[in-house]
Amino acid sequence: MKRKTIDFISLGCSKNLVDSEVLMGLFEANGYDVTHDSDNPQSDVVVVNTCGFIADAKEESVNTILELVKAKEEGRIKKIFVMGCLSERYLADLESEIPEVDGWYGKFNYRQLLTDLNGSKYCTGERKLTTPRHYAYIKISEGCDRHCAYCAIPLITGHHKSRPIEEILDEVRTLVKGGTTEFQVIAQELTYYGVDIYGEQRIAQLIEQMADIEGVRWIRLHYAYPTHFPWELLKVMNEKPNVCRYLDIALQHISDHMLSRMRRNTTKAETIELIKRLRKEVPGIHIRTTLMVGFPGETDEDFKELVDFVKWARFERMGAFAYSEEDGTYSAEHYEDDVPEEVKQQRLDKLMRIQQNISAEIESSKVSTTMPVVIDRTEGDYYIGRTEYCSPEVDPEVLISNTYDLKIGEMYNVHITDADEFDLYGEIVE
Repeated sequence: MKRKTIDFISLGCSKNLVDSEVLMGLFEANGYDVTHDSDNPQSDVVVVNTCGFIADAKEESVNTILELVKAKEEGRIKKIFVMGCLSERYLADLESEIPEVDGWYGKFNYRQLLTDLNGSKYCTGERKLTTPRHYAYIKISEGCDRHCAYCAIPLITGHHKSRPIEEILDEVRTLVKGGTTEFQVIAQELTYYGVDIYGEQRIAQLIEQMADIEGVRWIRLHYAYPTHFPWELLKVMNEKPNVCRYLDIALQHISDHMLSRMRRNTTKAETIELIKRLRKEVPGIHIRTTLMVGFPGETDEDFKELVDFVKWARFERMGAFAYSEEDGTYSAEHYEDDVPEEVKQQRLDKLMRIQQNISAEIESSKVSTTMPVVIDRTEGDYYIGRTEYCSPEVDPEVLISNTYDLKIGEMYNVHITDADEFDLYGEIVE
């Protein structure tokens, strides 16, 4: 009997990817042949996991759905189902505007899709990784209780909901048994972890226990929030060698004027003190941050403060984006989007040029050092790897000649021989 086929297309963030992997595992356990992000889907069923965060992401999601509608009309696929943030937020509009879709699911009821297709209750299945086997994303919570003026995430995902510690640890143990050694810990706001179910921040305890699991080689932390930072987490980072000296913490801006209008519940002085303390208590830490330009009311002086801050902080990893108004957010309802688009772009370009130079200097400082590197893949004439300071897909990589005989997922000592703005080059230390 021919097995049914189903292809998943996962858009947006790594938190979405985890949801897709969970559902893929369920479908595979129930007799489906499952593929992910095929270039040319030709399946019985295609499921699109959408993003609804910002305008560009929403546009990409809608365009992907429309392309699949065309494929369905041409007979290349049979059914289309949509899940995720976009359909969670705009379900009624989407149902009326794209009736060719066979079913719509939101951010939280997507497991129902398997029951609806099979006509019976589903059996459980292990999460099916779409990443290389040696690393995985671990989602420790959903939702967010912060209410930043520009952000639609709380409107989509609701209040912060932590997963119990033991449930997360069990997932890590299962993945380790399957060969996973590196874990990117993700949440919309991981520093708030545990407050809703334990009455206090428990992120340090969670990471400490995760680090003690045999076989866990690296743990990397994503999406912290600067207010009420749990300082005990830095103690764990120092004491546990498999907790990477890496922190992803979105700061958004530095001027008190902007931080107040953004409803960030912090100040310039507190942010500067945070950066100083992170660097003092975890020597060598690599900080990844995200900044925003063009928020309503941003003046030339506000932007100058931001530029000066970036030059002072010298972030090892930094991304930036221009403000775009999102329906239903505080800023959309209370502020005029008054910074011209060309000014936003000019500010964004200037900020990223400064960061490019900083990044080049930081990466160049690693030349002539030797660092542990995990190998992710091969590409052209190179093996592509990462150090503890590099998260998959978003950070600089290490390129090593493919004249060596290296294994994907294994770690090697690499002598760094050269660098550019975003990548390192190295040789294996025999």
